[in-house]
Amino acid sequence: MKINDLKTRQSVKRFSIDRIGVGAGKLDDYVATEEPLEIRLAYTSPTDGERVEQSISITMRTPGNDRELAIGFLFSEGIVTRKRDVFSVAPCGPPSPNGLINVVRVELSDDVDVDLNRLERHFYTSSSCGVCGKSSLEAVAVQGHYDLHDLDLTINAQQLGHIPGALAKKQAVFKQTGGLHACGLFDASGNVIEIREDVGRHNAFDKLVGQALQADEIPLDQYGVIVSGRASFELMQKAMMAGLPLLAAVGAPSSLAIELAEEFGMTLVGFLKENKLNIYTRADRIK
Repeated sequence: MKINDLKTRQSVKRFSIDRIGVGAGKLDDYVATEEPLEIRLAYTSPTDGERVEQSISITMRTPGNDRELAIGFLFSEGIVTRKRDVFSVAPCGPPSPNGLINVVRVELSDDVDVDLNRLERHFYTSSSCGVCGKSSLEAVAVQGHYDLHDLDLTINAQQLGHIPGALAKKQAVFKQTGGLHACGLFDASGNVIEIREDVGRHNAFDKLVGQALQADEIPLDQYGVIVSGRASFELMQKAMMAGLPLLAAVGAPSSLAIELAEEFGMTLVGFLKENKLNIYTRADRIK
């Protein structure tokens, strides 16, 4: 993807900087764009049958794939569970001074029973950690729809070791900025088939899941997911909700991520490199 492509222009900003040391002088530097995205939900009220519109979240994200981000967020929070729950998704409101539209409106189908008590973020999520703002760990642990214990997905350890390099080759905006996280969906042969980038790991994951829900491919029980950086509890929760039996992280897992993986029968891999990896749970899926 070239820098003059529309999606890349939205995801990247150019700044003039002073460099000291090798290559010293004034030069242009490209950095990842970070902008707020407000998600508005339109649904039928269960009390009086009237259509209601409500702002449910503001997250700091990298512009691009906003529809997928909104749908993936609603799915991971348990508000929607299938493709037909979403009637339409569209940007709304006037553009910001930089030309971006930072509000997206999700119209749910009339028969969706909306339980906003699932949403404990209360309108703000930081780009660095989506769990911050949850009132308790119990609010995060949304009951999954899929039993992952008996899924027979397996992958060769050598093929798994090649996935971080394959992910990096597909990170178009990261190559420009060095400042984005990525999530990638891969198959049992180690092929990375979809990736999404964002300043927030949880946003990149929601974009990936939103794309799969739009394509009616949930549950993702024949795939694994790789995440740049660490494996957090929230990323494991999102993987569990999407029916993913395997999550691999370039960095370290947290203790709660390991405990969640154990509880739901998921394989968790950390510190994934070409010639080394740590398997924390369900090692039987790694050949």
